[in-house]
Amino acid sequence: MRILLNRDILLSKRRTLQKHVMMTTALPYTKASLHHIATILKQGGVAIIPTDTVYGLVCHPDFPEALERIRQLKQRDRTKPFQWLMASVENVWADGAYRTAETEAVAAFWPGALTVVMTTQDGRAEGYRVPDDSALQTLLEHCGGALRATSVNISGEPPAVSLQDVPDTIRTAVDCIVDGGTIPAAAASTVIQITPENNIILLRSGALADHILAQVKSNE
Repeated sequence: MRILLNRDILLSKRRTLQKHVMMTTALPYTKASLHHIATILKQGGVAIIPTDTVYGLVCHPDFPEALERIRQLKQRDRTKPFQWLMASVENVWADGAYRTAETEAVAAFWPGALTVVMTTQDGRAEGYRVPDDSALQTLLEHCGGALRATSVNISGEPPAVSLQDVPDTIRTAVDCIVDGGTIPAAAASTVIQITPENNIILLRSGALADHILAQVKSNE
C-alpha cells in the first residue's frame, strides 16, 4: 500500500483535474466531432449540445443510468418526464406513437420548435420533437434516430443559451460538450399534448407562435 504525501496528493488531484478538463473541453460541430460525440453517447455518456432552441443535456435511450445522471444533475423531480429528440417524423411513428388526423396535423410543423406529447400504442405518454438543425439531425442519425433530452439548467432556473450559462456543477460532470456559440433568439420549444381523445392542450407557450397553435386547433 502506498502512502501519499501532501505533494503526491496535490499532484494526483492536479492530474485528475487535468484529465477531466480534457474530457470536457468543448468541441465544435464538425463531421469528425459528430462521430466522436455519437460514440460517447452510444457508450452511455452524457453530453451538452446546442439545439435549435436552447442548449440540451442528451443521452442515448439504451442507457437508463445515463438518464438518471441527467436527472440528478438537473435536480429534477421524478414526476417530470424527459423528451425525445428524433431525427425525423418517421422515427416518431417507429417508436409507436399513434398516427391520427391530429398527430399528422402537428407533425407538419416538424422539424421545428414544437414538442408534442402523444400516446403510444403500448400506452406510454411521450414527448417528441424533431429539431430544425442539420448538425443535430446528423448526430441523431448516428445514434439510431433518437436521443433523450432536456434543457441545460437546474430545474426551475432559465435554460442555457450559451456555454457561459451552464452551471459548473453540470459542466464538470458530463462526458462531452459541444460549443455552438450563443443561440440566437433562443426560447424553449412549445409543448402541446394530444390526448387519447384527440384533444389538443397547450402545456407551454415556448417558441412557437400562437397563430400556429390556433391553426393546429382549427384542424380538430
